[in-house]
Amino acid sequence: MEAYLPGTLLALLFICFIVQLYYLVYYHRRLAAYEPLAELKKSNIPISVIISARNEEQNLAANLPAILEQDYPDFEVVVVNDCSLDESEEVLKELCAKYAHLKVAVVTENDRFKTGKKFALTMGIKAAKNEHLLFTDADCKPASSNWISRMAVNFEGPTEIVLGYSPYSGTSGFLNAFIRFETIRTAINYLSAALAGNAYMGIGRNLAYTKTLFFKNKGFASHMHVMSGDDDLFVNENATRENIAIEIHPEAFTYSPAKESMSALYRQKRRHMGVGKMYQNKHRRMLSFDALSGLFFYILVVISLILTHDPLLALGLLLFRIIAQLILYYKIFRKLDGKNLIWYLPFFDLVYYVYLNIFGLIGTFIKTTQWK
Repeated sequence: MEAYLPGTLLALLFICFIVQLYYLVYYHRRLAAYEPLAELKKSNIPISVIISARNEEQNLAANLPAILEQDYPDFEVVVVNDCSLDESEEVLKELCAKYAHLKVAVVTENDRFKTGKKFALTMGIKAAKNEHLLFTDADCKPASSNWISRMAVNFEGPTEIVLGYSPYSGTSGFLNAFIRFETIRTAINYLSAALAGNAYMGIGRNLAYTKTLFFKNKGFASHMHVMSGDDDLFVNENATRENIAIEIHPEAFTYSPAKESMSALYRQKRRHMGVGKMYQNKHRRMLSFDALSGLFFYILVVISLILTHDPLLALGLLLFRIIAQLILYYKIFRKLDGKNLIWYLPFFDLVYYVYLNIFGLIGTFIKTTQWK
């Protein structure tokens, strides 16, 4: 048995290496080669920006003016005040007095029927007067006054869904650096998949789609019982090869603060990972192969070094993969406001795959019961 062990380990290592190389070359190179429009094209499509807010008085006061003052000819902002117990109502009244294109919908608490973000967003969509909808969160601030313009210009031809990008604001510390790194790696996956005609998710902090698409496919009905997934499950169900577009111009980013503690990050990621089991089978397989092959690649490299089974070959494969990632990802990290994070890659990539598998396992068994 021991005679076969070195060969078996080497074969498994090569398989994991090839799988990782496949994702890098087939998917991720598409995003590396993709260039957003440098010159802003004119768009006059009426847009409804929709925000669901629960106890967000400070974020509404800080971020909503930047959305209401966008440089766009025809838009409204619909804020759904979702069962807030703070001073959100007063903040919104003050803003309504100043901005005529701000509309407020109110969801009140019901003892017999517990509402969540999907219910609030549905109310916002029904209240919106326009066909083209743009979504963000109350804690997000657009990177520029051209955010709506950059997202809206993608609605041409058969496009019904536009995937935007929403980085976290940079601060000091390991946790913030890793959160921002992980956000970019997640974006690399879902944006590359969209460019390959296999979109499986989007981020609700910066996402657009049409009202017709929402109601044609019964909105969130198939997963209304799940608290999370208003963004990724909707995209997973409704995206096709023809109806999807991405927007990654820096003017189209929306920024939000990252979690500041491990416990807060755990709660957030537990919600997000919990919906992955509801993705289409082909997307679950695609993501699982990436997560498992990435983790086992590192495990098998370490085992080869410990057992001295072809250690130079194992180190060679590791070095080749890191160099290939650095060459390809440098372009992407630069585009996604993470140029300074690329040099963390040799260490963070290992942490990323450990984290991905742990939270994927947690999400499989834990049910999320609240959206905030």
